Amino acid sequence: MGLATEDVKDETGVALQGNRARTNAGKNGMNVGLFGGSFDPIHRGHLALALAAAERYSLRQVLFVPANIPPHKQKHPLTAFIHRYAMVALATQDEKRFVPSLLEAPEGKAAEPGAAVPAPASAPAQANYSIDTVRRLKRTLKKSDRLFFLIGIDAFRDVAKWREARALLAECNFIVASRPGYSLRDVAESLPEGLRPAAAVTRPFDKQAAKGDLVLPGVTLHLLEGVQQSVSATAIRQAAAQGKVLTRWLDPRVADYIRKHGLYRGKVRRSESQLT
Repeated sequence: MGLATEDVKDETGVALQGNRARTNAGKNGMNVGLFGGSFDPIHRGHLALALAAAERYSLRQVLFVPANIPPHKQKHPLTAFIHRYAMVALATQDEKRFVPSLLEAPEGKAAEPGAAVPAPASAPAQANYSIDTVRRLKRTLKKSDRLFFLIGIDAFRDVAKWREARALLAECNFIVASRPGYSLRDVAESLPEGLRPAAAVTRPFDKQAAKGDLVLPGVTLHLLEGVQQSVSATAIRQAAAQGKVLTRWLDPRVADYIRKHGLYRGKVRRSESQLT
């Protein structure tokens, strides 16, 4: 099993595949991106990633999919879905390729507007799992369409822990937003067992930056460089709670929405980890 990246040989002298992975859709098809997250709130970093991916991989559409209950954040209080969706709609309205999506909206009536709504800790069946969302979306696409899953490299490092991770990686190509400090070996070793190459294969890539394409049986990753922005949703929420100006990190319409609805006001979450 080898890594298909740029033309390169590993330390054993074995030539690795050098063909860049195919990203064009089939005849009469289109490339579609799926970008999920809590978007609490959506910020310039999210938009920069989506725009760079759309340009690099010719994405006709990028669906922004706010999660009602992200599986890894079920114990964290989230702003009501209706507010997070509204902010996504505002932030994406100027780019025709960006589409706010209700794929992971609450069943039935959306939660009533409010500053924050705790996600139920005892209802794991209600969590939104990416594999379910991808399968549901693919049923609406043509066979000639190609689906790309957008994700930051920090989140990708945990992909092996996701529900049906191997199936998810087989369902669509992944566009992983890379950043300095990560190697191609880090990316390969993040894969689930069964897809993860042997250590002897990944060792030569320890000092190779996470860039280019990584193609293995059952998974195709496109590593997107140069789009990582220093933006933290946690810092934004804390700034909002303190009444600070938010347009440094947010589209002005999103910042105005937060101000008008009093979101995050007095809701500094000192114990939370960095949520993006």
